[in-house]
Amino acid sequence: MTAAVSPAATSPDAGTAPQPPLHGLRVLDLATLFAGPLAAMMLGDFGADVIKIEHPRKPDPSRGHGPAKDGVGLWWKVLGRNKRTMTLDLSTPGGRDTLLRLAADADVIVENFRPGTLERWGLGWEELSTVNPRLVLARVTGFGQFGPYAHRPGFGTLAEAMSGFAAITGEPDGPPTLPPFGLADSIAALATAYAVMTALTARHTTGHGQVVDMAIIEPMLSVIGPHPLWYDQLGYVQPRTGNRSRNNAPRNTYKTSDGSWVAVSTSAQSIAERVLRLVGRPELIDEPWFATGTGRAAHADVLDEAVGSWIARHTRDEAMAAFEKAEAAIAPVYDVRDVLDDPQFQALGTVTEVPDPELGPIRMQNVLFRLSDTPGAIRWTGRPHGADTHTLLSELGLTPGEIATLRAEGAV
Repeated sequence: MTAAVSPAATSPDAGTAPQPPLHGLRVLDLATLFAGPLAAMMLGDFGADVIKIEHPRKPDPSRGHGPAKDGVGLWWKVLGRNKRTMTLDLSTPGGRDTLLRLAADADVIVENFRPGTLERWGLGWEELSTVNPRLVLARVTGFGQFGPYAHRPGFGTLAEAMSGFAAITGEPDGPPTLPPFGLADSIAALATAYAVMTALTARHTTGHGQVVDMAIIEPMLSVIGPHPLWYDQLGYVQPRTGNRSRNNAPRNTYKTSDGSWVAVSTSAQSIAERVLRLVGRPELIDEPWFATGTGRAAHADVLDEAVGSWIARHTRDEAMAAFEKAEAAIAPVYDVRDVLDDPQFQALGTVTEVPDPELGPIRMQNVLFRLSDTPGAIRWTGRPHGADTHTLLSELGLTPGEIATLRAEGAV
């Protein structure tokens, strides 16, 4: 699902591909690290013209996060895909005026400055909605636009801690555990993209845009389950259970005879029964406690021993084949090498190869989902810092002299 590399190509050629669903939508990405830019990337994947705006002297820090090859940051190649890049110092008069000109013709702005920062620059909702009443302003911050924590610096790690996620993650006798990747930021990005599309849909009815207030602490809380309800009604606080579940068993990771690991899930009663028959312990099915997920979870030691001892006598391939034949739920525990080699991921095109002007062919995750009639595409990878500044300023109607003045001012 790969199209042209040209950064100027904001839509596929009409003769070879259908028009993407978000064609004609213009998004200004002012955000950094990571939820806002990831949400803008998702919109760009389905055809939005995303303009990434960075400070002239302080590029998006994600360009320097993680491993690099030949001095080129690799994370940015994904996060910056399908975006045209320009520089603006929004704190300067020229930068402010230029952003307002861009905003007048935009549909969406995504930003993640601390509350009050845009207002201090004369770029708050009052000014932005004046130049464009149909604009949607997505404000992505750690704690939202109001409340006692609103002005604190906020990152995904803090959301993973404060949402209750870390408290329930890890072994029972171990410390609270944070994910080794940007989980909260990624969930907030999905929520932001959804919120933006909801606001744009509302615009069809109301005729005007609105502000999206996205606090990264909230989507993370939404996805961990009914914990507030459990506590409200029962006073129940879920403890750390490692890979086990409090809702069903057997549910765990198990080591195979060849040193690999597999994960087993038995959320459905019928699957739990198939697993126990497969591992040669059908008598456990007749136990009264086996009839419910909660009952099985209370006897996880017995069930883990039954399943784990059987799996330990078989290789990963043997275990996988036997579970598949029994129509029981099992999956290998993969690292990235396994993901790239897996035939199901290959069939789906989950990871795709994209040409990159700096690095040559590179592989990255494909667009998030498949549409049968108007699919998304990776049209190009992350562009160099400010690569499209002159082109975009020219598209705004600025003369070479005006562009030179902005450069002299340090606004671009």
